[in-house]
Amino acid sequence: MTILISGPAIAAYGFPGNHPFGVDRHDAFLRALERSACWPGLTRAAPRAATRAELEYFHTAEYLERVAEASRGGQGFLDDGDTPAFPGVYEVAANVVGAVLEALEQIMAGPVRRAFVPIAGLHHAGRDHAAGFCVFNDCGVAIEAARRRHGLSRIAYVDIDAHHGDGVFYAFEEDPDIAFADLHEDGRFLYPGTGDRSETGRGRAAGTKLNIPMPPGATDVQFRKAFEEVERYLDARRPELIVLQCGADSLGGDPITHLAYTEEAHAHATVRLRGLAERHCGGRLLATGGGGYNRRNLARAWTRVVEALS
Repeated sequence: MTILISGPAIAAYGFPGNHPFGVDRHDAFLRALERSACWPGLTRAAPRAATRAELEYFHTAEYLERVAEASRGGQGFLDDGDTPAFPGVYEVAANVVGAVLEALEQIMAGPVRRAFVPIAGLHHAGRDHAAGFCVFNDCGVAIEAARRRHGLSRIAYVDIDAHHGDGVFYAFEEDPDIAFADLHEDGRFLYPGTGDRSETGRGRAAGTKLNIPMPPGATDVQFRKAFEEVERYLDARRPELIVLQCGADSLGGDPITHLAYTEEAHAHATVRLRGLAERHCGGRLLATGGGGYNRRNLARAWTRVVEALS
């Protein structure tokens, strides 16, 4: 069974003015999904807010207080200029994390085994800072929650967003229990400039992470070939839960990236990860939307993800 966590509480996550991450992204996706054949049989639930204690699974108390203060003032930036503060940003960002935690709880309780949260996958936020449109790192919080609440030890994070999931990678770079596989546009051409092939983990985790930089203009053919390596890597790691960040900014025509996938790349990744989840995780697969700034692209890509999950 697959569940969709969506609603106004996470639709409101977006930034004012002409910011690429606007508040219209959620509804652009939902309108497309409602036309899909999978819609009538899809289980749906509303988000909830993450508590301060839950946010502290991943983030420092000092950082959370800085965001809360900026949320009250509603002015300035939370980072070096990509992520503006606005009144209530703390609460809206906490709703995104809560939506992903609700998806995790549904998966762990059953009979739900797969979930999708469209406005989530905020993979640039670090433990003590915002970055790249991302205030709180819902994926990082979910990974920590899966360990603390549910006793899972082998968790896999897979990221097909055009941008490297640096907030997740560096948070777990020295953790051998967290499998990390990221296909992203080569950092020489795109923010945040990280995720080189040589970045495979540090300390006890050396050799346990997989970064695959893709050349600008890469197509579905190159994606499928690279994804074979991801599958071999995950099979060897035997995860108990898979978290997928499926940013749609890797599709051709995105205004701020340079890859050229179609939505079928996202469908392919989801189908293959669903099979891996059945082999290793009892089917447990939690997917988040991530980036994507061409509304038609994100609507198509995320709809294909949900169809593949369902």
